[in-house]
Amino acid sequence: MSGQAYIGTSGWNYASWRDDFYRGVPRKNWLGFCAERFNSLEVNASFYRLQSRETFRRWRDATPAGFRFAIKGNRFLTHNKKLADPLPVIRLERDHAKGLGEKLAAVIWQLPRPFRKNMERLHRFARALKAWPQARHAIEFRHDSWFDEEVAECLRAHRIAVCQSDAADWPLWDAVTTDMVYIRLHGHDVTYASPYSDKALSQWSRRIRRWQEQDCDVYVYFDNDASGAAPKNAMQLLRLVNKSQYSRNHI
Repeated sequence: MSGQAYIGTSGWNYASWRDDFYRGVPRKNWLGFCAERFNSLEVNASFYRLQSRETFRRWRDATPAGFRFAIKGNRFLTHNKKLADPLPVIRLERDHAKGLGEKLAAVIWQLPRPFRKNMERLHRFARALKAWPQARHAIEFRHDSWFDEEVAECLRAHRIAVCQSDAADWPLWDAVTTDMVYIRLHGHDVTYASPYSDKALSQWSRRIRRWQEQDCDVYVYFDNDASGAAPKNAMQLLRLVNKSQYSRNHI
């Protein structure tokens, strides 16, 4: 048995993709267009504004049965409150996200770059996530003070994944703390902009296959949205992972 790989982009409603990736596709059909090419998407808009249950339900109905969403936790809890008093916000987001039903796979909580290690708040946050058992959870740390065994042990105890966050402007922590691996590829050379090379994508493909063989489900989202690099890279990586899967199944 091996884990599943879910690959897509972080968001899909980018006007800059209109004349290339979405050429000739009406805006109202962009989600469906992506769902024909990827098997998952990360909802980036939920970070900036709480989405209604009806919006989530509409997205659920516009995608095929096996499709999965990850949603980004709202910045009110991660950036404004710095994880303080997390339970009311988690419950509110959980209730809105019920509109996605079984298509909600994971929630990614991105911490602000200056936010340094605070174990009291992390423990409280991890315990509060028990109120949202319908989804898996991952945390994206952007300050390396978090990158240690004490943090990893807390995450392992609560089955929370480290988000492996590749960017030019902050360090990547490649720890694996549960049977879900969550990856955000923001652009290695220029954050949010630079495309990934064939060599880099091949390296990520090999890592993904290794984690799958360890029975981990792997979620990968490209956030290098400038100039349409994200959807192109996502399609490339999907082809590589699927090719590797096919080759191993036919040895």
